[in-house]
Amino acid sequence: MENIKQLIYDGQTDEAIDRLNKYIELHPKDDEAWFLRGNAYRKKEDYRQALNNYLQAMELNPDSPAFQAHSMLMKILDYYNKDTYNP
Repeated sequence: MENIKQLIYDGQTDEAIDRLNKYIELHPKDDEAWFLRGNAYRKKEDYRQALNNYLQAMELNPDSPAFQAHSMLMKILDYYNKDTYNP
């Protein structure tokens, strides 16, 4: 996971998402992977996918840091543009 975190930090989000897709396929109950994929999508400004991944992480682990990330992103979207995540 550290390599994936570094990819996200470095802005290589597509590579991170590809790796996380493969990892989640084999480990669908790993809430950290869902959270990290949410972070990658958030960095790409794909907020709908970010929120969906955070929700999945929270479903798997209510204490996941995805809860904070989801709340923060919702506040940002409510402030800036509600149409971004509500087609």
